[in-house]
Amino acid sequence: MAPFVSIIINCFNQSCYLERSVKSVLSQTFQDIECLIVDDGSSDNTREVSEFLMKLDSRVKYFHQKNGGLPAARNFGFQKSQGEWIQFLDADDWIHEDKIRFQLSHVSPDQNNQEIVLYSDYERVIFNSEHQIVGQQENIIGQLTTDELIQRLLIPDFLINSAHPALQQAMLMHKSVLQKTKFPESLKALGDRYFAIDILRQDANFIYTPIIGAYYTKHQSNRTNNWQYMKQYYIAFYGLVFKNYPDIISLCHIGLDFLLDESIREKEKENFDKLIRIVPTPVHLLEKKLQINHIFWIKLFYSLRLFIPSFVFYDKYRGPRSQKLISLWNKVFLSKNDTL
Repeated sequence: MAPFVSIIINCFNQSCYLERSVKSVLSQTFQDIECLIVDDGSSDNTREVSEFLMKLDSRVKYFHQKNGGLPAARNFGFQKSQGEWIQFLDADDWIHEDKIRFQLSHVSPDQNNQEIVLYSDYERVIFNSEHQIVGQQENIIGQLTTDELIQRLLIPDFLINSAHPALQQAMLMHKSVLQKTKFPESLKALGDRYFAIDILRQDANFIYTPIIGAYYTKHQSNRTNNWQYMKQYYIAFYGLVFKNYPDIISLCHIGLDFLLDESIREKEKENFDKLIRIVPTPVHLLEKKLQINHIFWIKLFYSLRLFIPSFVFYDKYRGPRSQKLISLWNKVFLSKNDTL
């Protein structure tokens, strides 16, 4: 008989965390589960740790695939799953022992379960280089409408004072959601974010379940700490939104303005060329001191930036003498509401 819930743990060179993650699954108060470990081409001892865990509990299964990134590992894990409900979990994270039971309790026995997504609160856990916990932060999501969820997902986390509302580790989905929509394998980062927007736009029914359901870790080896790496995926993320859901690109202005401003400041022509094709106007540059209403003027501003010294536009490059000069310039030529 097939298990009722499949919990899929993706692992790429995270064997030192894997046992804790798997044991949080095996200790669930809801026992009708299977635990699938997807080894995404690890070069550490992930296989050996997995074999040890399989001996502890027959519900643990191990699969290996050539490294393809997080979205590909999750899609592969779903293909191997047998459950009616699906939970994804990263190897360095874990879940509350009552998460699955509590979330399923919010589904009525006579309810049509098609395309239901149960989402919960979570706790951010910060580790130091010695794998010791040095910080914890509860992230309470609350019940949000579809529009509220989409609007929040389109804003990078570092530009808003609210938690990511659709963290995979904190969710539990009916299998019908994944039969209809897959994780975008081109987005090795931010694929979860785009996936959530994708299923929301296809009318998935998100139901809030008030529990700290997952423990989401941050440590020095997280790729999300590398801004140059993440920046490219934010640009790709917005490009995919523009391609498939152009009607909501105006909701992306906070993130796109930030990325465009940085591409101009750092003279990143390739990034600028990608962003100028999708950015909605008006845009707000120079820490929102300058509003530009037309693409032509944005391009002209970028061209000027290539030849004008950095201190003219940006505070971080200014010394005492240039500060005085710029202060005079602003008084004469540039007010907060200047537009082009």
